[in-house]
Amino acid sequence: MRRAEVGTAAEGIAADYLARRGLVIVTRNFRTRHGEIDLIARDGDTLVFVEVRMRSRADYGGAAASVTARKRERLIAASLGYLRAIGREPPCRFDAVLLDRLDPARVEWLRDVVEA
Repeated sequence: MRRAEVGTAAEGIAADYLARRGLVIVTRNFRTRHGEIDLIARDGDTLVFVEVRMRSRADYGGAAASVTARKRERLIAASLGYLRAIGREPPCRFDAVLLDRLDPARVEWLRDVVEA
């Protein structure tokens, strides 16, 4: 599989995983000039911005370590663009869904990975 195909498959696994846990996927791959938000979901009244990270090797710390400070800054900036686009500011949080392979049984869901 090419890298883009792996990313799309990982996002699909993450979206299915979150939906099975009661979140409603609002949009995928929301792009701004500041970056992209992989998934945007609703968890009750809370809007959830989700970063999906797939890392098959742990050489540099695995998927969790790849959510760097720079990545978190870009996620915040992109989320502000989304909030401007929808014209309101509901309660929000930032989550990460981590995978080390394309296996739905190996998903790790981290809530509140960014403090905005």
